Order: sequence, then structure tokens, then C-alpha cells
Amino acid sequence: MTNFRIGFGYDVHQLREAYDFWLGGIKLEHEKGAVGHSDADVLIHVICDALLGAADLRDIGYHFSDKDPKYKGIDSKILLREVMELIREKGYEVGNIDTTVCLEMPKVNPHIPAIKECLADVMNLDQGQISVKATTTEKLGFVGREEGVSAYCVALIYQK
Repeated sequence: MTNFRIGFGYDVHQLREAYDFWLGGIKLEHEKGAVGHSDADVLIHVICDALLGAADLRDIGYHFSDKDPKYKGIDSKILLREVMELIREKGYEVGNIDTTVCLEMPKVNPHIPAIKECLADVMNLDQGQISVKATTTEKLGFVGREEGVSAYCVALIYQK
């Protein structure tokens, strides 16, 4: 019998002017960007958390502390590669991931093919294993006021 496991990730980052906006490993042009210790790529962070949770490996903060200066400004794709190594070392492989980004602006939809291509390359997966969706919050809450971005992810992994 195959051992299936499911993990869930949620993350939020504040948006501010004069910051780069990284999403799924792709730099989006916008007057605001996400604030964080690393490059603040909210989509990659939720994927990391979902995968780590599914493999019972705690969370992204445990492995890549925001108190550690070596992670200051780090490209989140590096973190995702390390997470993939950790779950594969435990004998797991990714079945699929399903993500949702909550953001008013910039519009994510035109960037989804490039995001999926980037994530598939970093994770060594087929693009069909990665779902990226985007929604707004209909101008409600911190996302609606364009003060922040949030994202969710569920991940299915299985033991090889």
C-alpha cells in the first residue's frame, strides 16, 4: 500500500512601495512588492510549508529561520529546492500541489504559465502536477486594500 500524506500551507506578506514583487519564482512588475526576511515569495513559502507539513518536517521557519542572517534576502527558489531534497530524503515524492494566491493587483492570471514552468523546474516535476490559481477578495480586508498578499497550498505526497 502506498503511504499518501497531505499538507497545508498558508502565508501572508505585507505589500509596500520600493520592494520587488516575487511570486512563484517570477518577478512581477508592480509599484509594490512583498516585505519579508527573504525575497518574500508568498507562493513558494506556502508550497514549502505544505510539503514540509505533509512529510512531518515542521515548517519553513524551523528550517530557514528569519533570525538567521544567511537567509536575509535569499531567493525562495533555493529554499524550495532544499525542501524538495528533505522530503525526497524521507522517501517521499510529490503527487500534486494546488495553490491559491489572494491579491488585488497586479493580476496574476497572465503570469501563471511562467510561474508553473519555474516551479516545475525548481521542483523537478511535471507542470501538470502544479496548480496555480488566483483570486481577489473583492476589495475586502488587507488584501482588498492592497496592503498585503496571502496564499494557500495543499500538497499530496506519497512514499515511493
